[in-house]
Amino acid sequence: MPELPEVETVMRGLEPHMVGRKINHVEQRRANLRFPFPDNFPTRLMGAEILSLSRRAKYILIQLDSGESWMIHLGMTGRFTINAADDVKASSGQAGHNSWPLAEPHDHVIITLDDGGRIVYNDVRRFGYMDLLNTIDESSHPSLKNIGPEPLSDDFNTAQLANAIRNKKSAIKSVMLDQAVVAGLGNIYICEALWRAAINPKKAAHKISKQKLAVLVDVVKNVLSDAIAAGGSSLKDYRKADGELGYFQHQWDAYGKEGEKCGRENCDGIIQRVTQSGRSTFYCPKHQK
Repeated sequence: MPELPEVETVMRGLEPHMVGRKINHVEQRRANLRFPFPDNFPTRLMGAEILSLSRRAKYILIQLDSGESWMIHLGMTGRFTINAADDVKASSGQAGHNSWPLAEPHDHVIITLDDGGRIVYNDVRRFGYMDLLNTIDESSHPSLKNIGPEPLSDDFNTAQLANAIRNKKSAIKSVMLDQAVVAGLGNIYICEALWRAAINPKKAAHKISKQKLAVLVDVVKNVLSDAIAAGGSSLKDYRKADGELGYFQHQWDAYGKEGEKCGRENCDGIIQRVTQSGRSTFYCPKHQK
C-alpha cells in the first residue's frame, strides 16, 4: 500500500495540473470502489474550481470552491494518470475527448478539466475510495479525526512521541504503525527508520529511552524526506502521477534485504526478517539494540 512519500509524490504531481482549473466533466464508470461513491458524485464535482491540494496522512484532499473537499485514498493499487492538454495538442494537433485513448478496464473515474486536460483514476483491486466532505469539517471526518501528527511537521517531536508511547508495551515497530501515534507511516519506512536509528523493532515501546526517541524522530523525518525526493518506492503497483517509477527502493537499507550483509559502517550483521502485526519486518540484530 502506498505510504506517506508515495501519496505526497502523487499529490505534488497532480497539483500543478489541477489548481486553478475547473472540472468540466466527470465520468464515474462504476458505482463503488472499496466503498460506494458519495451521492451525486459527478454532479457535485462538475463546475467546481480546484483551489488547492493537500495531504493528510495517506489521504489526498482536493479543496474546491464549492466549499467541499474531494478526499482520496489510493488503497493498494490506486493511481492517477495525467493527460495534459499540451500533450494532446502535440500528438494530435487538437484537444478534446476524441483525442484521448480509450479508457482502460480499470479506469474508474475520468476527470476532464477546462483546459482540455484529463485526470484518470485507475484502481485494479479497487481498495481505494473517494468521498466528498465540507472543507471546514476535514479534520473531523471519521477517517481523519483520530490521526496523529504529521511526521514532517514540528508537531511530531520527542516529547510528543514519548507521551504517545509511554504506556505501550507492544513492540516499537507495531506501535509506529498506529496512525494515532504518527500519521502516514507504513511498513517500509518504519523498517528503514528503525534501521537508521539502531533500534530493535521487537523492543517494547515504553522501554525506549528519550535519547533514542530523539534519534528516531530525526531519522523518520530524514527517511521520509529522502523518499519524497526520490519519488517514493515503486513496488508492484505504485507509480507517480506522471506514470514514472519512484526510485527510493534502490536506497533501502533494511526492507527486502533478508540474508544480505548489513550496510551500516562497521557492522557485520546479516539482515533478518520476522513477522510483526502480520507484516514482514527487516532489521539487523547486530546493531539494532
